[in-house]
Amino acid sequence: MIRNPARLTFPMLFTLAAASAAAADVSDIMRGCNDCHGENGVSEWTEIPTIAGLAEFVHADALLIYRDADRPCQDTTYRRGDTARPATNMCEIAATLNDAEIEAVAAAYAELPYVRAAQPFDAALATAGKAVHDEHCDRCHTDGGTNPEDEAGMLGGQQSGYLAASMKHYRDHERDQPDKMQEKIDLLSDDDVKALLNYYASLQ
Repeated sequence: MIRNPARLTFPMLFTLAAASAAAADVSDIMRGCNDCHGENGVSEWTEIPTIAGLAEFVHADALLIYRDADRPCQDTTYRRGDTARPATNMCEIAATLNDAEIEAVAAAYAELPYVRAAQPFDAALATAGKAVHDEHCDRCHTDGGTNPEDEAGMLGGQQSGYLAASMKHYRDHERDQPDKMQEKIDLLSDDDVKALLNYYASLQ
């Protein structure tokens, strides 16, 4: 389901020629992605998100937003492979991809299993965070934010450093989001956010 047709410039159905071109390139593109995001898109680093198992729409839309430089793009270094390569960021990487490549990459990662990160958490804060999630987030992020059918970002078991940075971007209005989500984000206190991060970290 397309929630933002203006953002998605590619058609839902590709011609055979476009699909073949994307299929030929997708393995090479994914190797580059995995050099930051981990083997098969499963991150081992707190500030880097796992992208395996993301809903196809969510992943494709994120890449299009990065390509338009409409989302914060911090420079980062490669974690795997040739780690001597210069630092880069998601806006620069997405700018090299065409619509067919974006769709193909998003579809390929959507087929991979989402692996929840094993990371430390405070049990009491996690309990408080579940209450915050159930009140403010569960309507759009069901199953602790781990259901790809919601067509929303993965939260439960996602890397905490990445989630903390994303929360800051949302709260500082540096990252575009639906009005209903902005309303919910604006209601959260610092303690609420800390509790949420511990809850999502507890879903291992």
